[in-house]
Amino acid sequence: MRTAARRGIPTSPPRRSRIGDLRMRVVYRGLVVAAVVAAVAAAVVAVLPAEPDEVAAGPVTAPSAAPPSSGSMPSAEGSAPPATPVAASSAAPRATPSPGTSLAPGYTAMEALYADPRVPRLTRAVKRMPLASPGKRFVKDVRTGLAVPRLPRPWKVYGAAPFTTKQVLPRHRGTEERGILVTCPLPIMEQKSPRDTALLAARWTLNHHPEGAKITWLASQPVERGWMLVYRVTYGERTSRAAVVIMDGGMSKPGLAFVTVPDSQRKQWRDIGRVAAGMRVLG
Repeated sequence: MRTAARRGIPTSPPRRSRIGDLRMRVVYRGLVVAAVVAAVAAAVVAVLPAEPDEVAAGPVTAPSAAPPSSGSMPSAEGSAPPATPVAASSAAPRATPSPGTSLAPGYTAMEALYADPRVPRLTRAVKRMPLASPGKRFVKDVRTGLAVPRLPRPWKVYGAAPFTTKQVLPRHRGTEERGILVTCPLPIMEQKSPRDTALLAARWTLNHHPEGAKITWLASQPVERGWMLVYRVTYGERTSRAAVVIMDGGMSKPGLAFVTVPDSQRKQWRDIGRVAAGMRVLG
């Protein structure tokens, strides 16, 4: 049989499959969509910060401690944190407080003393006092390294607790107060000056007098390796005469001798001078 096509007459091109065209259109559409998505993402990145830390690291203005006035509110950008009053006050030297002054936290023991209305200032007007003969008998206190005079009758040695040595006078009828002489290691913080240490010790002895007791200085003078103060203690209509002696006995802390005699036993006031005159270091 002859073929339908004649020689010399070109035949029509063969039909191509539509599958190839469909695949290319899908590819083109995908590329267009990807380009659009990339453009949108670039716009979002341009608006947002590069890293989240940039927002957190921005300056934050602290609110003012004082309430705002009735006028216009200050802007947050121009406001500044208020100055700390404690830092300002710590730069300036603190004045010595007067009796009755309230103290801020961090005060020293001497500042507390000066602010105590029960204890007046010790001035140069307070003179020395003559000391009596100390006697020959002593009570030894090995904890303080000191020896205190053993006072004559009616004094007697008594149970020492909570002190290390103790001597007492007999009680009078109708009163709880009686004369006592005690020694112990220094119960308060030692100061650079024996005089200041004695002042703090005298203030501490008010704990062993009736409530409301106040001090009036009678004598102040140095003693061997320490200091002595003699004073009157007033509580209501009653008074006592008292003394403290601070002395270094070679121990870790100085020793304290404290004697007080109420006015109901004023005949023994003379023994206070014997205590100060007779204090000795052991050994």
